[in-house]
Amino acid sequence: MNQLKAGAALNYVSICLNMVVGLIYTPYMLRMLGQSEYGLYSLAASIIAYLTVLDLGFGNAIVRYTAKFRAEGKQREQEEMFGMFFVLYIGIGIIAMIAGSALSLNVENLFSRSMTETEVTRTRIMLWLMTFNLAFTFPMSIWGSIMTAYERFVFQRLVSIIRSVLNPVVMVLLLVIGYKAVAMVVVTTIFNVVTLLINWWYCKYRLDIKIRFAKFKWNFLKEVSVYSFWIFLNAIMDRIYWSTGQFVLGVYRGAVAIAIYAVAIQLQNMYMMFSTAISGVFLPKITSMVTKENNEKNISDLFIRTGRLQYVIMAFILSAFIVFGKPFIQLWAGNGYEDAYYICLMFFIPLTVPLIQNVGITILMARNQMKFRSLLYIVIALLSLALSVLLAKPYGGYGCALATSLALFVGQVLIMNVYYQRKQHLDILRFWREIMKMSIVPLSFVLIGLFAINHLEIQFLSIGKFVLAGIVFTILYVIAFWNFSMNKEERNLIVQPVMKFIRK
Repeated sequence: MNQLKAGAALNYVSICLNMVVGLIYTPYMLRMLGQSEYGLYSLAASIIAYLTVLDLGFGNAIVRYTAKFRAEGKQREQEEMFGMFFVLYIGIGIIAMIAGSALSLNVENLFSRSMTETEVTRTRIMLWLMTFNLAFTFPMSIWGSIMTAYERFVFQRLVSIIRSVLNPVVMVLLLVIGYKAVAMVVVTTIFNVVTLLINWWYCKYRLDIKIRFAKFKWNFLKEVSVYSFWIFLNAIMDRIYWSTGQFVLGVYRGAVAIAIYAVAIQLQNMYMMFSTAISGVFLPKITSMVTKENNEKNISDLFIRTGRLQYVIMAFILSAFIVFGKPFIQLWAGNGYEDAYYICLMFFIPLTVPLIQNVGITILMARNQMKFRSLLYIVIALLSLALSVLLAKPYGGYGCALATSLALFVGQVLIMNVYYQRKQHLDILRFWREIMKMSIVPLSFVLIGLFAINHLEIQFLSIGKFVLAGIVFTILYVIAFWNFSMNKEERNLIVQPVMKFIRK
């Protein structure tokens, strides 16, 4: 439990640190690179992101089955499973290298009509570097999954925090010297390799993890594959949702359109991280609950309690962004990125629902019942992709964002809530009653804030005025939300650690 609490807390420390670093580093990077160069960097990253689906869902399978074997006291089975997955990941790394090389060799055929020859060459170099990075990551990723299964969240988060600080420092130095996007990819690769080696060291010398290369247990691999296949489909869906837009815009609109869309995607990633900080540490715990008791009421209570906690954070961020998002992007990203505000809203509003319900995904993983969700999402994601292609040429980034937004609303808001209620027996009706009661304060602040800005013609011409307005909004919001939206348990989660710290 201490690891769970500390892991979730350090997750938020890491996220807040990334936010602070991003607020300082990203605008500098955007101005030093320019829209074209940043667009190329984002395009290369989105293309390689497609190859991450070659994980096939095995990362989550390692966490789930390691937690299961530990609960059952099966040490030897653990070690043989680690050996099997290590060999499988080496094969996947080789496949990734081949696929990435093929993409690199065909960059000109894909993007020559919307890019210059220089842009094509730089994109090809970045794709080569990212391909190597990914190929090395696959076999070494097993160590991070093992650490998660053993609930060693504190060390993982500390390494992540250190990396979050060092990475932009080195990037800034390179940008000052005059290096561009290619150098940024080199630095990212080096940091990734070092992080993976640190995870290996921790597993070997701190957790005393051993790997047995025994005879392949094909029946067990078949069982694991059935479980991981649906997670694999879910990963494909994620890539279609969040990486296809850059690719489609690269074909039809060029590097500048990609850069604007990529800023919106970067903010969307930050938005998602605030939610997953809590749910990301619950898979081992829920797996243990399902294995030992599978009490539907207890699991449903955990779903609602965690959803409320996530909504405390997400409601504030969404409310603040709706009110202050437009001037924030103008001050932060600079001129030329104004459209990113409306694209972000198309993402944030429908995305909030699955983000406060993502413990539901963890429950499905623990119960090995990902089939329906994965099939549903892959169908809706493919329809979203087709709609993106149709809308990208006439409407650019707005068209891609609209396609994604519609897919999120139909699949993750409407259909999945019915599925959770009827098939997983989660008390969704009670969940929404709780959320609606909590929503009065955020909705009121959004309406008042928009009225004040639009009708009183408040303008944020300087960072000082913007920060002051944000502080006033935050203080008033926190006071109102604390008194009218949070329950006693949620207040104690904040008060008790503070009081304990004061007493010490």
